[in-house]
Amino acid sequence: MIAPSTTIEKGGTEWSENLNMTLICKDCKEVPPNLVEEFSSGDMVCGSCGLVLGDRIVDTRSEWRTFSNDDQGNDDPSRVGDGANPLLNGSQLQTTIAYTDGSARSRDLLRAQGKSSTDKATKGLLAAYKEIGAHCDAVNIPKNVSDTAKHLFKLVDDAKAFKGKSQEAIIAGCIFIACRQCGVPRTFREIYALTKVSKKDIGRTFKALEKFFAQDSAGKAAMASATGGMLPSTDTYQTTTSTNAKDLCLRYCSQLGLNRQQFVKVSQGLAEKMSTVGDLAGRSPLSVAAACIYMASYLLGKPKTPKEISQVAGVSDGTIRTAYKYLYQERERLIEPEWIADGKGSIQNLPSA
Repeated sequence: MIAPSTTIEKGGTEWSENLNMTLICKDCKEVPPNLVEEFSSGDMVCGSCGLVLGDRIVDTRSEWRTFSNDDQGNDDPSRVGDGANPLLNGSQLQTTIAYTDGSARSRDLLRAQGKSSTDKATKGLLAAYKEIGAHCDAVNIPKNVSDTAKHLFKLVDDAKAFKGKSQEAIIAGCIFIACRQCGVPRTFREIYALTKVSKKDIGRTFKALEKFFAQDSAGKAAMASATGGMLPSTDTYQTTTSTNAKDLCLRYCSQLGLNRQQFVKVSQGLAEKMSTVGDLAGRSPLSVAAACIYMASYLLGKPKTPKEISQVAGVSDGTIRTAYKYLYQERERLIEPEWIADGKGSIQNLPSA
């Protein structure tokens, strides 16, 4: 590799930096390089001296000769289909009869194949996956959380567990656990607003799912150790911990427009020290996170009212003021000097409780 060079355009004062990375032979050092890709061996070699510069080159050419220009449908068979989806059952190698010419025979064949090959289990899984994806997309939850929730739901479906339990409650519980597993926890109240499943049902389903997944993972681990194999990472389940105020501060600061890293650092630092304030030990993490953000916003000179914070955190402004009162009493012990050093903030900015 040669480092990117800075080129100056002739006849002008403007210049542009060349950010292209070029692979060259370290023996020949020819520019432009004379490289040859040998797909038969998977190597990239120098055409001048024969030095191997790379291995495991992927052959992106067609698997066979194509005649796509001769096809009326312009169908290029250079690829052989998608990879198998681990979230679905079966080998997924079935053939689908196309309905392109519009003839009655093709329509009848398509209907007959649909009736004969319809798998109710797969159809139910696809409907559940669609619902999980819609819920996650509605509140911009990352795709890895959606995939984890789908995987958890498939474990429940394969075991035929929780018969008689509402599917909406199971989906809500899987999304709740997946958010915790992926480090972006959501509260019961947020899952309730998303899925319209009551908080009581979400809590009951969550506890039952936690117990089921832990037992399932332990059983698979015992079976793997008995046979001398290794348990795949996708089958390893880690029991989640309760949502703490520190995890909520980052998301709430972003939604309030407090995007500077200092706001997040101060609010999370206050949330970590909350355990030392005895009066706030039993309070909800939502109230604690809201009070910490309220104090940090005033401390750093960009105040947010309790009403603004309450709309994001989902707690009343009176609750935020009550929690802040205990923080204000311990302000000298909770606030680190480095947070307000060099004029970043001042304790004098804090409103009296």
